[in-house]
Amino acid sequence: MTTALALGFAIYFAARGIWWLVQPENPWLMIGGILLFVSAMLVAVLSGASQTVRMPLWAALFTVGAAAAVPTLVSLSLEPSMRGAPFATWYIGATGLLGVVCVVRRRSVYGWTALAILVLSAGLYMGFEKALSLGLVGSITWVVIAQMLVLFWGRAVRDTERLTDVQRGVSAWHASQLVRQRERRVRTQRALVIAGPVLSRTVAARGEITEQERLEARLAEGTLRDELRGAILINDAVRTMIKDARRRGSIVTVFDEGGLDGIDDERVGEIRDELASVLANAHSDRVIIRAGRDDTIAVTVVGRSANGESEEAVDLWHEIRRVAE
Repeated sequence: MTTALALGFAIYFAARGIWWLVQPENPWLMIGGILLFVSAMLVAVLSGASQTVRMPLWAALFTVGAAAAVPTLVSLSLEPSMRGAPFATWYIGATGLLGVVCVVRRRSVYGWTALAILVLSAGLYMGFEKALSLGLVGSITWVVIAQMLVLFWGRAVRDTERLTDVQRGVSAWHASQLVRQRERRVRTQRALVIAGPVLSRTVAARGEITEQERLEARLAEGTLRDELRGAILINDAVRTMIKDARRRGSIVTVFDEGGLDGIDDERVGEIRDELASVLANAHSDRVIIRAGRDDTIAVTVVGRSANGESEEAVDLWHEIRRVAE
């Protein structure tokens, strides 16, 4: 629609130039100016329009050159006394239209340059006051309005893109909340499965429970902590190995600090299997499993045992890499 509008105005101005009432001194200069204007309009409007809104540089240069040549050709084709005639001032609106097209096609500097050339040319050939009264004000207004519309349009596009990003962020946040809600439901159900029987027996016995039941209660408590602190690290195999280690008397602590973030599901499964294998062979008094944020290491397993003194010695150190070797 914009292209059709620009070409429609171009035809109008060209028709005004052809419809002269007085024979120009050199009609070929007038015809040359009309043909040059029409050519510049076609180049400015159509060149590269199918690929991008921004006008190619060569087209912008050609348009500015035409904006400089057309007023001179038209003015030189007429006697000085006829340069203010209605049919002789068509180039004012035509050159202003070239500036508008440059601005709309994101070549604002060239559009304003074309307008400045028009102001100088019209002032030189007919005087500034006369030029202002014969259409120069309209051309200036067109270019100013075009520039404002382009600025407002660009701002509207940026605001729309920003709103789209916000909407995407809200959708992603909503989706993550749904996932977290499902995870919480799954963990709650698992917690009930783990701790429910122990709590029921404890309540039924009014706290009078056997040593075996106390052990089961401690194991249930540790399992719940693991599910809260490092659920992503745990599968059935890891869960079984941790429980076996605790039954042997080891103290196992699990920390997830985002070490598995960004790792694909297949590799996460491999990391869990490797962790289960490490825990199966661990005999330390204290085992710490930590998934820290590191570019190379996904999970670190540290085992400490008493060495007969007050301090503990590290007897297990295993690192699981983010990417399989």
